[in-house]
Amino acid sequence: MRISKSKRIAIAGAIDETAFSGQARKRVPYEFVLDALTGTSPWTRPMFGCLAVYVEDKIVLILRDKPSSSADNGVWLATTKEHHASLQVEFPNMRSIRVLGKKVTGWQVLPVDAPDFEEAALHACELIVAGDPRIGKIPASRRYFRAAAKEKRTRKRPK
Repeated sequence: MRISKSKRIAIAGAIDETAFSGQARKRVPYEFVLDALTGTSPWTRPMFGCLAVYVEDKIVLILRDKPSSSADNGVWLATTKEHHASLQVEFPNMRSIRVLGKKVTGWQVLPVDAPDFEEAALHACELIVAGDPRIGKIPASRRYFRAAAKEKRTRKRPK
């Protein structure tokens, strides 16, 4: 029996490669964050040794827990500079990410060593579930494809 190429790819994609490689899967840092976002059907992907969290086509958070460089461990919020002041009111311990080298970045961190870390992380999840526009960015590559698809839909067909 022959299996079509597309079905072989689908089957291969469904198999957890770590089951055969002998490697243990990395644990999910701050798993309670994903639990709090369950209603939004979040999905994740590894990024820079961390775990990026997406809701629909927006990256909303990065979960970082690196023992070798713990200064920026915690929950990173995907936001923009224009929202920092209003978010700072809600998250007094929020700050810019230090490992990125800039003074102020679009990314902000809720540091794991802050006394209100879990409370702040859960509040960020509440804002994401509520659709707060201050948290979440559409990655540049997806913005390009979204704009191209919109242009294609609005382009007039020749008669």
